Amino acid sequence: MKILVCISHVPDTTSKINFTDGDTKFDTNGVQFVINPNDEFGLTRAMWFKEKQGAEVTVANVGGAETEPTLRKSLAIGADAAIRVNTPATDGFSVARQLAKIVEDGGYDLVIAGRESIDYNGGMVPGMLAGLTNANFVNNCIGLEVEGTSVTAIREIDGGKETVSTALPLVIGGQKGLVEESDLRIPNMRGIMMARKKPLTVAEPVDAKAETTSVKFEKPAPKGAVKLVSPDNLDELVDLLHNEAKVI
Repeated sequence: MKILVCISHVPDTTSKINFTDGDTKFDTNGVQFVINPNDEFGLTRAMWFKEKQGAEVTVANVGGAETEPTLRKSLAIGADAAIRVNTPATDGFSVARQLAKIVEDGGYDLVIAGRESIDYNGGMVPGMLAGLTNANFVNNCIGLEVEGTSVTAIREIDGGKETVSTALPLVIGGQKGLVEESDLRIPNMRGIMMARKKPLTVAEPVDAKAETTSVKFEKPAPKGAVKLVSPDNLDELVDLLHNEAKVI
């Protein structure tokens, strides 16, 4: 089984976010980038298929040379090879189109993508990728078993979980629950040294016009001042909730 894991290069959630050029561009200065958490769950599941079923695992990213450390970390975790499509990740459709070309050329049976990336939270790429490659699709995936070409997947739905049966070729939008957090892997020194010898291919992009553009970014409004009310003064608390907060 050939598996492609789609890797997004995203800011660490602890990074301080700023914008430049009149709030039209993201300021990367001082920002630590990591593997998108949803993708990390997917990569860990792919490693399970590699170890238990002998699957071949490739990771892929759409982005400039600055994303290569993230791909190298994926290789250190255990992926066999990496592909970087040499073009900025401008919008969901263009990214899906670039990845679709990788899938078509590589003949992958299973594509594991994160449900969404934690920077733009678009949640579009996995579904678009499935459509472009004419593959089956399971989103919000929290469980995955493959036997031959038959697949059993568990996905999160409103109020519960749903178990579905499908077949390869398959694209999933994975998320937390696909593996346990305790199963996530930290690259060790041996993995880091081996990653240096693994192939990282730079592929030129296909012609794919971006369907959307970012016009402006805006930070959430700062939190207002907090008023503390003595637990002995319930009348004041009720008055504030009623007349100022207007929640009762």
